[in-house]
Amino acid sequence: MNFPLYIAKRYLKSASKNNAINIINGIASLGIIVGAMALFVVLSVFSGLKDFSLSFSNDSDPDLKVSATLGKSFYVSAIQNEKLLKINGIAASSKVLEDRVLFMFDGKEIVTYLKGVDASYGKVNDVKKTIFQGDWLEPNTTQVVVGYGISQKLSLGLFEFNHPFEVFVPRPGKGAIENPEQAFNKTTIAPVGIYAISEDLDSKYVYADLGLAQNLLEYKSNQISAIELKLRPNSDEEIIKKELQSIFNNKVTVKNRAQLNDSLYKMLNTENIAVYLIFTLVIIIALFNLIGALIMMILDKKENLKTLYNLGAEVKNLRKIFLLQGTLLSVFGGIIGLLLGIIIVLLQQQFQFIMITPTLAYPIVFSIQNVLIVFTTIVLLGFIASFIASSRVTKKLLD
Repeated sequence: MNFPLYIAKRYLKSASKNNAINIINGIASLGIIVGAMALFVVLSVFSGLKDFSLSFSNDSDPDLKVSATLGKSFYVSAIQNEKLLKINGIAASSKVLEDRVLFMFDGKEIVTYLKGVDASYGKVNDVKKTIFQGDWLEPNTTQVVVGYGISQKLSLGLFEFNHPFEVFVPRPGKGAIENPEQAFNKTTIAPVGIYAISEDLDSKYVYADLGLAQNLLEYKSNQISAIELKLRPNSDEEIIKKELQSIFNNKVTVKNRAQLNDSLYKMLNTENIAVYLIFTLVIIIALFNLIGALIMMILDKKENLKTLYNLGAEVKNLRKIFLLQGTLLSVFGGIIGLLLGIIIVLLQQQFQFIMITPTLAYPIVFSIQNVLIVFTTIVLLGFIASFIASSRVTKKLLD
């Protein structure tokens, strides 16, 4: 029989004759439970905030984006386009062309990105979900969809007929400009929709037909700045990247959604790690109570330990009693804390008790990964604390 485990479980269940030790044990147990619960809830909240923050980029960024490694544009031949469409794992593709241009309306002007998209763009990105007012543009027209921030800055509404909405694009070339009017390609465009994603994106893009953008920028029909791709579920991203590089002779850069928003992902991951470390420090401080409780238990059971030692028990087995007792206390405390934390998270998800705005609940996500992280942290730190306390059991103490 494993007598250290047997005695450790007995010590864990039975109360001490010394009331002060019982109080210390209760405080240590409560500290572990509250620490585990708080760590799990905070990690769940930050997981929710991470998903909430990334949802904005998910509405505008594709699964994969192919862009030129050198320069602002590249050419796509008919053969390359045919090979691209045959790649296993690609659900849809869209050619886009974007560049900074000047927009003017009713004496107001703004420099931002004109993004020309083809008819397949809606298959790659769910653009209709982002439309705040109006409709998405029709192919082969001068219709455009502007961001909410751009419409606010220009005081621009839909189907404006009193004042023209114009776009000016500098003409490529060298040498002095004799006639300023010939320095720009310009056309009148018709806003038919306003999209709303996030504050930054709402002031960044004016969507137009790809052919219109190519004419304004004086690009050829097969000259684009990027290809945006939507992947099928469970497709191998790395294999698709290699096939794309092979098709374009390694002259393009292929990025996934995380790489397109690497600074945002790094910021969110750094915040998550920082919060985890801060609350882990709080748990470490709480586990000092566990060390104190085990040392008090060692002193209280000193005579029992002497008896076991005289009966032939080794000092290492006597140490193991309190090592196991502290570890079991951490395990049970961690489980109870996690159960309470899971209940809080599920209640917030279901009933939305805490709100950011009257219509937006505080985002929170239940994740098995967070459960494993919290449980492993509690058990590991509890084991270390128990090991420190059990080292007080020495031959000198028992003599």
